[in-house]
Amino acid sequence: MSRHGSILYLDGITVSFDGFKALNNLSLIIGEGEMRAIIGPNGAGKTTMMDVITGKTRPQSGEAVFGAAVDLLTRDETEIARLGIGRKFQRPSVFESHTVWDNVELALAGHRGVAEALFHRLAPQEKQRIEEVLDTVGLLSQGRRLAAHLSHGQKQWLEIGMLLAQEPQLLLVDEPVAGMTDDETAETARLLKRIAGSKAVVVVEHDMSFVRELGVKVTVLHEGAVLAEGPLEQVSAEPRVIEVYLGR
Repeated sequence: MSRHGSILYLDGITVSFDGFKALNNLSLIIGEGEMRAIIGPNGAGKTTMMDVITGKTRPQSGEAVFGAAVDLLTRDETEIARLGIGRKFQRPSVFESHTVWDNVELALAGHRGVAEALFHRLAPQEKQRIEEVLDTVGLLSQGRRLAAHLSHGQKQWLEIGMLLAQEPQLLLVDEPVAGMTDDETAETARLLKRIAGSKAVVVVEHDMSFVRELGVKVTVLHEGAVLAEGPLEQVSAEPRVIEVYLGR
C-alpha cells in the first residue's frame, strides 16, 4: 500500500480485547480532501478504528500515519487533536447554557479556559472566522440563541462547527444523522459535501439512504477488516456484503 497523497494511512492494524480481535489486520487509506463513508454491522470495528486514529486505543500491531510522516501510534489524544484530527461523536456535546456564537468562540480559543475565553476580546480576524464557521454550518442567523434551544439537528451542526473552528485536516464523524428529520438529514449531507475538499471527512453511518446521498466511496468493515470498497452501488451488490450486513 502506498501512502503517497494520503492524509491517513492505516496498515495492518490489529486490536485485541481479551482475545477478541476488534480490528484484524485493518488497512485503509484516506486521500487529502476525500470524503469516505464507513459502513458495517455492529461489532465490525468502526468505533475501534476511530479510537486508534484519535489515540484512545493502542493497537497491538500495525502502522498509522497522519499526513506526510506523523506516527499516530506515538501520540496521545491531546496531541492528535492539536495535530488536526477532529472527532464528532454520535451524541452532540455542546455548551447548552451558552449561545451558538459562544460555543464556536470557545472552540476557537482552544487552550484557554471557558471563563478566560468568554472575557477575551476577540480580534477582527477571530470574529470573521466565527462568522465563516457559522455560515458554513448554516447557523449564522442563530448566533445569539442559546444552544439549548436548538433542534437536535442544529446541535449536531453546531458541534461540527466547533470542530471546524479548530482547523482540522481530518474530520471523523460518527452517525451524524441519527435522530434527525428528513430535512435535517438532507442538509447534513450538503454540509459535509461543503466541508470535504478543504478537509478530509470520514463518516461512519448506518443510514444507507444518507450514504447514497453523500455519493462517495464506501468502505465496508466486517469482523475488524475491510470486506469491500468502492461506490455504494458496487459494494451493496456484492454477495458477501449482502450476507453479513445488508441482508439483515
